[in-house]
Amino acid sequence: MKPPIPRDSVAAAVRRALTKNPVVALLGPRQCGKSTLARQIAAGSRRPTFLDLENPADLAVLAEPMQALAGFRGLVVLDEVQRRPELFPVLRVLADRQPLPARFLVLGSASVDLLQQSSETLAGRMAFIDLAGFTLAEVGPAQLERLWRRGGFPRSFLAASEAQSAGWRADFVRTFVERDLGQLGFNLPAAAVQRFWTMLAHYHGQTWNASELGRSLGVSDQTTRTYLDALTGALFVRQLAPWFENVGKRQTKAPKIYIRDSGIFHTLMGLADRRALLSHPKLGASWEGFAVEEVLARFPTRDAYFWATHAGAELDLLLLRNGRRIGFEFKFTDTPTTTKSMRIALADLKLDHLWVVHPGVHRHPLAERIEAIGLAELVTSDEALA
Repeated sequence: MKPPIPRDSVAAAVRRALTKNPVVALLGPRQCGKSTLARQIAAGSRRPTFLDLENPADLAVLAEPMQALAGFRGLVVLDEVQRRPELFPVLRVLADRQPLPARFLVLGSASVDLLQQSSETLAGRMAFIDLAGFTLAEVGPAQLERLWRRGGFPRSFLAASEAQSAGWRADFVRTFVERDLGQLGFNLPAAAVQRFWTMLAHYHGQTWNASELGRSLGVSDQTTRTYLDALTGALFVRQLAPWFENVGKRQTKAPKIYIRDSGIFHTLMGLADRRALLSHPKLGASWEGFAVEEVLARFPTRDAYFWATHAGAELDLLLLRNGRRIGFEFKFTDTPTTTKSMRIALADLKLDHLWVVHPGVHRHPLAERIEAIGLAELVTSDEALA
């Protein structure tokens, strides 16, 4: 295993949030590096306490949570907090103490929406910070293809060989559906979820069709929605919402589906190596999903959408930032060109700028307000979306 990769920007964000909030939630999928990062942050704090809620000994410490947590000082880290939702009312009481003897960093393998079902009492007292796997900004542009191929989970990305990386991901998928999903509160058949997740990978980069998937699985539309929401809540699937614009055209209203980690997507698709990926029909969709996650990691916002009309015009990603509309198209080519669909999106959505994102290194204008740019430059440049 290679040495850890510094994640300084996220660590700095957590530290800033802890100075302003009594409770900070660091959210990300299992095995994405939350615990490692939290221990690094705790190591730089005075009198830190680290409690792993999957550790029986640490759970025993919290047998009387109010009494136990009230006695700690400094930084208190609670790992896998979604396993003990009854702690949130306790944290609300402790967060309101004056003066404040302790601040709490809670780590969760669940989305903000899922966690907020248990943490409503902490409204106004808790800040949320997302952590996925490694990003291109963290590993460096030279590692772009490795990161895309293996995904960002640290053990997959840092594995000594392609075989070890693929083996870890295969084991991870199996463990997640057989054990972890239940621990997140989802009482779903493991075999059915495994099959659904694999089938869902074939819809990666496409709009959601509950009826089609339901027929393939032999289950109801509602059951497929339950499975989809479970994987979304566990931060393994992204549902990119459609953007509606009154442009006199019939528009797609279903969300677009992505497997968030490219390495997990490749495992679910059975793409064992570089040659298999580059020759697969899902190559473009794989690149699109990888690039979407990189852009949203670099420019985090809840105002992220895709746009598509029934006539065929579409835009892969639309971000609303500082009153501006920024569009993105993701093309797996070193020589991207403009298309009719791009020009329609530029006009109909009144985009301020449209970036055509490719895996190469060249940046150049394609047309007025349309510019080609390499993904590495886009996510490491401070002025790309200025």
